[in-house]
Amino acid sequence: MIVFLVACYIAVLALFVWLKFIPLNTFWKISPIIVLLLLNIGLFIPMTWGAPQGPALVGRHSVSIVPEVAGEVLEVPVEPNTQLKAGDVLFRIDPTPYDAQMRAIAAQLKLQETRLTQMTQLQSTGTGRAFDVEQRQAEVEQLRAQLDGAKWNLDKTVVRSPSSGYVTNVALRKGARVANLPLTPVMAFIDTSATLVGVEIAQINARYVEPGQLVELTFKFRPGKIFTGRVETVLQAVSSGQIQTTGTAVTPVAVTSAPFVVRVRLDDGELAGSLPAGASGTAAIYTDHIKVAHVIRKVILRQIAIINYINPF
Repeated sequence: MIVFLVACYIAVLALFVWLKFIPLNTFWKISPIIVLLLLNIGLFIPMTWGAPQGPALVGRHSVSIVPEVAGEVLEVPVEPNTQLKAGDVLFRIDPTPYDAQMRAIAAQLKLQETRLTQMTQLQSTGTGRAFDVEQRQAEVEQLRAQLDGAKWNLDKTVVRSPSSGYVTNVALRKGARVANLPLTPVMAFIDTSATLVGVEIAQINARYVEPGQLVELTFKFRPGKIFTGRVETVLQAVSSGQIQTTGTAVTPVAVTSAPFVVRVRLDDGELAGSLPAGASGTAAIYTDHIKVAHVIRKVILRQIAIINYINPF
């Protein structure tokens, strides 16, 4: 944009010299350099504070699907990258051992409940001991707890979608054996109930960014179009400033000025839901400072939107 403005100035200057409105002296010869400095100092440098611009990225929460019980997979009805609702079946594990365990505990419980009833009757007639009743009662409660656990295990042989979303890269197949180990997830579930849009802003330009400010965005996925949103929050931590508990002394590292991340909420909820996770683009945040530069930033952003038709990077 600054090159375009200087080029326009030079064109007008050349026209005026050709029409002999102004003389071609030393001042007018160096005037493009003066204009360039004035534009930088008076407009473009302040614009980076009043209307900062940065790369934007669409993200979504990913849930690692780890079954609660182990066993052989009987069915995988889910299709990859197909929208699911909360509670839809992802895959089924062979329930036979868990059903047998539940029925065995249920039979023991029935027997112990019968014995408890008999012991209670004997105590009421004075021929039984209170200790025997209490012992049977404890055994019944223990078996009831075991039965609840067995029913829970049986229910978990059907693995369901935790929320609305989709499963990507479905490699699980019938006959595979899965285990309830946290380090061995069998599916990656992408949660589409919320769309996260993050914008990276250089620290020096983030001083005036506040929640509620207008944001304009353009995405490579939707070239030529401008979308609007609002600043939700400026994330208050980046990994370079995170201190973790270790058993070693402080290890000096090269200190760099990492960009801050601004979380943005898109005004168009339907658009937010349609953007793939990983969609990238450019965003501009319009603060309450140096508003005269907002027009220039809007023009620059629209130029980027058009260039997105041919620029893959």
